Amino acid sequence: MQGQIKIGGLTVPGGVMLGPMAGVTDASFRAVCRMHGCVMAYTEMISAKSVCFGSEHTLRLLDSEIPGVCFDHAGKFLLSAQLFGSDPEIMAEAARILEADPSHRFDMFDINMGCPALKIIKNGEGSALMQNPALAGRIIFSVVNAIKKPVTVKIRKGFSFSCPNAAEVALAAEANGASMVAVHGRTREQQYGGEVDLDIIAAVKAAVKIPVIGNGDVTSPQAAKKMIEQTFCDGVMVSRAAMGNPWIFNQIETFLKNGFIIEPPGREAKLETALLHAGLAVAHKGEHIGTKEMRKLLPWYIKGMRGASGLRARINAAETLDEMKALIDEMA
Repeated sequence: MQGQIKIGGLTVPGGVMLGPMAGVTDASFRAVCRMHGCVMAYTEMISAKSVCFGSEHTLRLLDSEIPGVCFDHAGKFLLSAQLFGSDPEIMAEAARILEADPSHRFDMFDINMGCPALKIIKNGEGSALMQNPALAGRIIFSVVNAIKKPVTVKIRKGFSFSCPNAAEVALAAEANGASMVAVHGRTREQQYGGEVDLDIIAAVKAAVKIPVIGNGDVTSPQAAKKMIEQTFCDGVMVSRAAMGNPWIFNQIETFLKNGFIIEPPGREAKLETALLHAGLAVAHKGEHIGTKEMRKLLPWYIKGMRGASGLRARINAAETLDEMKALIDEMA
């Protein structure tokens, strides 16, 4: 794997990205991952229709900054806004709105063609677009020609086992101006279970000239290296494995560069990071919402620790940041 990836006119200073996860990869989650070596991330997937309607809730999901948390943005960390939808004109208009909005700052835009959720595919969106490469191509063309920033696409192996057409869709993406494609090596039928097909990622890489990112079960440095060696992909995307484990970005980058395995963090480091994450969530969304959303994330930090099982129910009942801090202190 090369040390950097070219996406349009942009350079990603590394080959390990944080994938989009609905209800998870908000500004606070991304900030913690960034502190541990993540060089590129995606927002949660955003409805193009909601952007066009000016939904306040939707626009809040696109926040890229947190009060009191400052980073040198240029050249060190790239953020992609991920849109989903099935209407080329609406997708293009949403991208135009966001690109022109000075309150949000994105380096590129991604089109979601991989989400397997029923409520998404029943509207012909997400991974349902894998069934219609022609429509997928029109959507990409519309967005590419509506904005100046690079446009990328996230796809799956295929919608079903009977039609593993990732390479066909990737070729349509490239032909219509996409600057990168990320491939989850499972079909929509598989959701997030079953075996990841590395051969389909390799087939996409062989089919297109734009960068290809491998996704699916990148849970360790060794898994990342295996995916890269077997598929020749340009980089990897970490998703669920980053929950409660932001250290994975540095671990993978270090292993790929020099073969050295960074030891997992100890109990104290995990607890400190959990508290930091909770504090960022509250700073971003306020105590009520921030605390409520951290209820599902804090258990990932303490998973496997002595006393964790008995603490989960109490974390789920916490109403304030101070209550969460007290519970984490009990684990120290």
